[in-house]
Amino acid sequence: MDKRDTLRIAIGQLCSARTQAENLAMVTPLVSDAKGQGAEMLALPEVASMMNADRKAADALVVAAADDPFINGCRELAARHGIWIHTGSTPVRAPDGRFFNRSTLIDGGGDIVTEYDKIHLFDVNIEGKVVFTESKAFAPGDAAVVAETPWGGLGLSICYDLRFPKLYNALASHGARVLFIPAAFTVPTGEAHWHVLMRARAIETGSFVISPAQSGHHDDGRTTYGHSLAVDPWGTVLADLEAGAPKLRVVELDLTRVASARAQIPALDNAREVPLRHS
Repeated sequence: MDKRDTLRIAIGQLCSARTQAENLAMVTPLVSDAKGQGAEMLALPEVASMMNADRKAADALVVAAADDPFINGCRELAARHGIWIHTGSTPVRAPDGRFFNRSTLIDGGGDIVTEYDKIHLFDVNIEGKVVFTESKAFAPGDAAVVAETPWGGLGLSICYDLRFPKLYNALASHGARVLFIPAAFTVPTGEAHWHVLMRARAIETGSFVISPAQSGHHDDGRTTYGHSLAVDPWGTVLADLEAGAPKLRVVELDLTRVASARAQIPALDNAREVPLRHS
């Protein structure tokens, strides 16, 4: 497949509500706006479809992926406007009764290109600030995903995956030129780590990083950091949506810069497995 050298991508920043219907209504005008600005793809944040900390209420809304109203609504919007949509992520039913935190990539005809289930779950205890156990409600995915598209490989990941660089090295080594990291970062971790980690993943792999984010005070009581980013393969921030939602920013990616960055600093090719010796 011949790879296009540019990708005009719209980054959507949201403050998602508790139900799929509310959030689909929020996303619908963003799709139209993105297409009107000439975007070929719209990328959304983690839990774009539903941010609901009430497990009982969420359990009544989460269904199998094939029946999910947000995913199906995005498929209809993609087909109507002729634009690709990366759904960020959506909770869908897992076999063990928990949920998968699932990204869905949809093409401009409304067809699903690929899906990715979040591998690394956010089980953390930041003293005096954040206690969160994502694994109580969510089951982990078991496979990394690179989607083959007209723009070459797109590597999929979600939020807490960001802290595991081996995943991104693997995605880039298997052909990803753009790394998607949709997120719903907490404010304390965002202020401390967001920008530096996003830039690090871009620099380490010589890839573009696209990280649409949740931002603001949500109906379920949580607050998220915002600052959706586009970062180039040299680590330069091309766009920062700062705080507030909903917002949209369109960025044109020159994908030839990936090969250039990797040729200048061929870290992926130079990497070695090093045995550890205790002494």
